[in-house]
Amino acid sequence: MDCGPTCLRIIAKHYGKNYSLQSLRKKSHITREGVSLLGISDAAEAIGFRTLAAKIQYDKLQKEAPTPFIAHWRQRHFIVVYKFKKNTVLVSDPAHGLMKLSKQEFLDGWLSDSEKDTEIGVVLFLEPSPGFYEAPGEKLNRSGFQFLFKYFRPYKKFITQLMLGMILGSILQLIFPFLTQSIVDVGIANQDLNFVTLILVAQLMLFFSRTAVEFIRGWILLHMGTRINISILSDFLIKLMRLPLSFFDSKMVGDLLQRIGDHSRIEAFLTSTTLNVLFSFVNLLIFGVVLAIYDLKIFWVFLIGSAFYVLWIFIFMKKRRDLDYKRFDQMSSNQSSLIQLITGMQEIKLHNSEKQKRWEWERIQAILFKVSIKGLALNQYQQAGSYFINELKNILITFLAAKAVVNGEITLGMMLAIQYIIGQLNAPLNQLVGFIHTAQDAKISLERLGEIHGQEDEENEEEKQVDIFPADLSLKLENVQFQYEGPHSAYVLDDVSFMIPEGKITAIVGASGSGKTTLIKLLLKFYEPTQGEIRLGDINLSNYGNKIWREQCGAVLQDGFIFSDSIAKNIAVNDEVIDKEKLFYAIRVANIQDFVKALPLGYNTKIGNDGHGLSQGQRQRILIARAVYKNPRYLFFDEATNALDANNEKVIMRNLNEFFDGRTVVVVAHRLSTVKNADQIIVLNNGRIAEYGTHNELANREGAYYELVKNQLELGR
Repeated sequence: MDCGPTCLRIIAKHYGKNYSLQSLRKKSHITREGVSLLGISDAAEAIGFRTLAAKIQYDKLQKEAPTPFIAHWRQRHFIVVYKFKKNTVLVSDPAHGLMKLSKQEFLDGWLSDSEKDTEIGVVLFLEPSPGFYEAPGEKLNRSGFQFLFKYFRPYKKFITQLMLGMILGSILQLIFPFLTQSIVDVGIANQDLNFVTLILVAQLMLFFSRTAVEFIRGWILLHMGTRINISILSDFLIKLMRLPLSFFDSKMVGDLLQRIGDHSRIEAFLTSTTLNVLFSFVNLLIFGVVLAIYDLKIFWVFLIGSAFYVLWIFIFMKKRRDLDYKRFDQMSSNQSSLIQLITGMQEIKLHNSEKQKRWEWERIQAILFKVSIKGLALNQYQQAGSYFINELKNILITFLAAKAVVNGEITLGMMLAIQYIIGQLNAPLNQLVGFIHTAQDAKISLERLGEIHGQEDEENEEEKQVDIFPADLSLKLENVQFQYEGPHSAYVLDDVSFMIPEGKITAIVGASGSGKTTLIKLLLKFYEPTQGEIRLGDINLSNYGNKIWREQCGAVLQDGFIFSDSIAKNIAVNDEVIDKEKLFYAIRVANIQDFVKALPLGYNTKIGNDGHGLSQGQRQRILIARAVYKNPRYLFFDEATNALDANNEKVIMRNLNEFFDGRTVVVVAHRLSTVKNADQIIVLNNGRIAEYGTHNELANREGAYYELVKNQLELGR
């Protein structure tokens, strides 16, 4: 769904400006389905492009089109076309990167319609205006590791200990080549077995000392890395909970779960790589100096060979990064698919669609397999080349060392010491490769976290200073309009104006899709009106912080969530210590005391997905009890009793009418029994107010309200 904004990002980069994908998503009004060509055009013009959408035939496109441009691909995707050759088209596909397509392959994917017997396709031409070059663009977030390193500040003491351990370990390691040389040049040359034994005991003691240092260093790394990782994950969840609901409307669950799962790569980078590589670099420096002292020629061979080795690794880094993003996208789809398979099993079985849903999952696995094959091939090319360079360097060094011994330039002990030093220098180089890969993985993961941390919060609490409620607690809607998916989508609410009187019951009725639920969500400040305003007395509702306002509100929504927790915790969701008096009262109002008593653990029985299953009616009664327990000033009920049987509804509505006394209540319902006693009834039709009044007034008028309820027994005819 990111292909449209990505294409625009590619073209902006072509003209020399960087924009983050997240900002272009926002400008193009992205939804779960992606963006329209019009949305891409809006985003392009917002950053300074002139745009022109066209349906055009291929020959004219090839001769006259200014490249690069965006082409609509296979009716569900966007690609960038940046060059035409005689029988090929060069494109950049956000899903696959740079590609060379034959003319026929391009036509197969691009042609979508016909006009006067000529086949045509859809394109969006873009030309930078002077405003594009005047705009500053965006600074790309290159501070991934800076973001990470701020988490190290509380652990300065541990870092100091690790540094000391690292220096001590390097000194202990440094003694080994000299001991090896002395065994050959002194012990064996003089045939002194006691000296050899003494040196071997010394080596054994050094080995134990170095192992102890490594053991302590490993524990410190684990302790520090795990704590830092938990802090990063906790901060991510804190940020996630501050984001507006509109963010979750356009984000798949799998995507967010995959980002959270990405923390394992940051943890691996912190706990097992970073400081190990620092230790390796110290060893590299110390043993490099020792090698230069032994033989400068061998040192230069090692240095040049190692440079080629590292350069070979870096050649593959960009391709590896691209593959990682593809793997992430497919893993996100995989997560979403599995969640759907498990949570939607009832519907899958009901419609005998097990095979189709399994095939959908298998198609994702096939794409994942292809990405994995490409990753494996890349690693094999990289490993084969680096192994060849490394072994060639080692063979050359062995030859030079043997030649030096034969020529009498160094002793046999010195040659063995050199071989030991080369071994100690090769180990850090191999660790460096692992570090480069782990660091790249961690940086990609940090960039994905940065995308979330870069989002605007639902509100800036510092700007919301109003926390005093006016004398008049009525809610007033004035010319309210709302769209879910940007300025080109349909109005869900259009020019809605009415008052919700304080302490009264207001019912909202209308056909499905008329905007009733959206209206409730606007009143709860889940969304802000596109135009118009909602006022509390004389104060605009947007001046109140969301927490302050929602503290006054209780709600039962159609998509209310039951947590995998006890009944008591599900009712008292915002209390750490449950008020039993309030709990018992809420349970009585919701008429669920008999259901609770029948359960083995009563109020402590676990319900939800991981606990006791609930019927729809039981779910609704738990949600009603939750709203009553909160004891709010304002109550919003969206089809709160539609799953209840007549007897339960009658008892609960009688209890609720007592609870409603003195509270401002908004009820969305289809059932006449729920709304007929309301102080006023608002009738919505296609997002507009059709009529309003009391039950008797509207029934006598025989308008939209009458048509909605005429078949219900209470009204009759």
